[in-house]
Amino acid sequence: MRRPLVGALTTLLLTGATVAPAVAQPQSQPQSQTKAKAVDFAGTVALSNCSGSLIRMPSSADNDPALVMTNGHCLETGMPAPGEVLVDQPSSRTFSLLNSTAGKVATLQATKVSYATMTDTDVTLYELNTTYARIKQQYGIDALRLSGDHPVTGTPIKVVSGYWKRIYSCNVDGFVNQLREADWTWKDSLRYTPSCNTIGGTSGSPVIDANSGKVVAINNTGNENGERCTMNNPCEVDENGNVTVRRGINYAEQTYGITKCVGIGNKIDLDLPGCALPRPLDEEGATAAARR
Repeated sequence: MRRPLVGALTTLLLTGATVAPAVAQPQSQPQSQTKAKAVDFAGTVALSNCSGSLIRMPSSADNDPALVMTNGHCLETGMPAPGEVLVDQPSSRTFSLLNSTAGKVATLQATKVSYATMTDTDVTLYELNTTYARIKQQYGIDALRLSGDHPVTGTPIKVVSGYWKRIYSCNVDGFVNQLREADWTWKDSLRYTPSCNTIGGTSGSPVIDANSGKVVAINNTGNENGERCTMNNPCEVDENGNVTVRRGINYAEQTYGITKCVGIGNKIDLDLPGCALPRPLDEEGATAAARR
């Protein structure tokens, strides 16, 4: 996985010689009648070891506590174990809020981890001690909006890394029934075309639909050296159990399902209709997701 750079295990390999701010060159894209929106760094954040974004749901109100999204494996307390789900845990983590040119405009602070897991998906949602309205008033920055719809193959996308201050451009290449890496399994993962050659530190970057400007996924991993289903070398498993390894190809976890699990006041509500996010361990030690 595109794991944290600070405190990472020695197995982390940082590919690519260039780490200065840059924009990856897009590959040839199919013609579209929809004019692509300009995508920049406004609303993205840099963590101490990962990337992330200030995000809002379709149902979020201006005066709701704001949310920051990054990967589950970027959690400050360590990577959640398979089956582990954290809800409403105290946190005082800070984030550097960026403007359109990747300049730092503010330090945002969390009050809690609203939700975190590496089961089925790879996400952490932090609740902040301020609202969207205050952030807009003080710093002129709008939150990125999560799409409530499943993305489509061929869609042009941008992976925006606040950590590296770098934007990668490519297309949605397809979707993976199960993506397995070491002990973790993710479902319906999004696969990039090759030009999104993300590196360590891009973990948690928002994946933005270049046509709509909305977030459709969160960057999380890639196969570094062609190994099969090992750490930093995820493999694809289809509905029939067939395994495919794609060396050098990178992946993200879709985010439309998150929008179905956030209720009034931007609060996580796993009982909402259509919510399929994994639940915390129950009294029998099994997640609801594992029983489905």
